[in-house]
Amino acid sequence: MGYIMALSAAIMWGISGTCAQYLFEEKGVSPSWLVCWRMVIAGTLLLIFALFRKNSDAKRIWLKKRDVFEILVFSTLGMVAVQFTYFYSISLSNAATATVLQYVGPVFVVGFYAIKLRRLPKPNEYIALALALIGTFLLVTHGSFDALVISEAALFWGLLSAVSLAVYTIQPVQLLRRFSSPTVTGWGMFIGGMIYLLVSNPWYLSGTWDMGTYLAFAYIIILGTVIPFSIFLASLNIIGAQTASLLCSVEPLSAALVAVAWLGVTFTGMDWLGTFFVVITVALLTLSKRTVKLPALRAFWRKDII
Repeated sequence: MGYIMALSAAIMWGISGTCAQYLFEEKGVSPSWLVCWRMVIAGTLLLIFALFRKNSDAKRIWLKKRDVFEILVFSTLGMVAVQFTYFYSISLSNAATATVLQYVGPVFVVGFYAIKLRRLPKPNEYIALALALIGTFLLVTHGSFDALVISEAALFWGLLSAVSLAVYTIQPVQLLRRFSSPTVTGWGMFIGGMIYLLVSNPWYLSGTWDMGTYLAFAYIIILGTVIPFSIFLASLNIIGAQTASLLCSVEPLSAALVAVAWLGVTFTGMDWLGTFFVVITVALLTLSKRTVKLPALRAFWRKDII
């Protein structure tokens, strides 16, 4: 059951990105609008879960100034950044490419801790870095040094999404030592959504809203955020963080398969090879003993991200 839950969460997250591409391309929905309301609605549901779960610590996070400061920083520099860069990257390219580019994020995490801890990367981390670079190169150039197969803007925002994911992973480490993941994620997404309300125009309903639009939007909220987050957390207690995180590397594959089958996205042999290299990168870093705690934080992705 633990394996099924972790794999299901990864597949749901992958399909969520494809639903976002559908809303952007087919229905004309604004990425900013989607990011804002996804965080507000999904954050509210996750926060309710955090508040009413057994031994809830959701209210205790507001008792100390340090915790308040850290959750506010996480909400803005972590949650808002990773959500917007990922969805905007999808709008500039496609769900498959954006998801694979975001999965380069763990490489930046390893680099940060190598500098912080003043140690050289392990051999398998060097291999992971090389595979990530090769995979990204194949994905954005198809092996040619002459031109990109995606726009420069798509590449920029895709890599910025990977950097944002690294920040999102690193910044709340201290909070997660004092509070549960549902509490940190629920407050982070809810506060981030409320802050984003101030800088966006969420009251203007962009795009064409019909049954397909409502279904895709509902999927992103329920099956792309709330349910996969919940079942992934449950899988951690059954099979452990390392195994669950390793299984989540199927997310870019599911995004690619659904994008090709549903939206007709062209994915060449070079694209699949690049995706394979990036997935292997995640696997190597997950299996690394020194980074075993880092992928565990993937439990509350945008990217859910979570």
